[in-house]
Amino acid sequence: MNKLFPSAAEALKGVVKDGQLMAVGGFGLCGIPEALIEALKASQVKNLTVISNNAGIDGFGLGKLLETRQIKKMISSYVGENKEFERQYLAGELELEFTPQGTLAEKLRAGGAGIPAFFTKTGVGTLVAEGKELREFDGETYLMERSLVPDVALVKADIADRSGNLRFNLTARNFNPAAAMAGKICIVEVERIVATGELAPDDIHLPGIYVHRIVHNPTPEKRIEKRTTRDRKV
Repeated sequence: MNKLFPSAAEALKGVVKDGQLMAVGGFGLCGIPEALIEALKASQVKNLTVISNNAGIDGFGLGKLLETRQIKKMISSYVGENKEFERQYLAGELELEFTPQGTLAEKLRAGGAGIPAFFTKTGVGTLVAEGKELREFDGETYLMERSLVPDVALVKADIADRSGNLRFNLTARNFNPAAAMAGKICIVEVERIVATGELAPDDIHLPGIYVHRIVHNPTPEKRIEKRTTRDRKV
């Protein structure tokens, strides 16, 4: 099976549509599928519910889809770097399901593992627990969280072979493997493609069984989310 598509737009064709639940890998701007997000913007699909640690920044990453009003709801753990996100939420124009970061990661991991729900102490006694089942185990109260199984997962990897086996680069690994495993259809954007068998089995972070489509983007912008500098000591 040839999983390699000639462009991000072609990879999305026939897969994305209005009203989908979609997971997008990345943490801040680290490890985001830039070309796939741009193609998703161009597709003009709307009313998306997007699962992502955050929504990028104004004008980049998922921030582009907020500006075009293609996202109706975010399931996120952090939204602090995006003024348009804040404005839409406070104005009642964007739904938000705030989820503790570890819980968000586990909701995706559990979804990919076929586990429909799990119990955690995180969020007990807070607004996060409202309307959710509580249960005691060994004298401690736990909160039940449902897993997430998105219709589509858009992820970013450093290297893929033609079978879809993936290797991520350092911190860019973040939410990408969990998102890929959880998605019913996974589309991955990679910087380098190698022949099947070139990646050593011990060097594969995610097996190709989870990957349905591959897009080659050898020169992503990789914008820095927040640049901090200091004077060089002489």
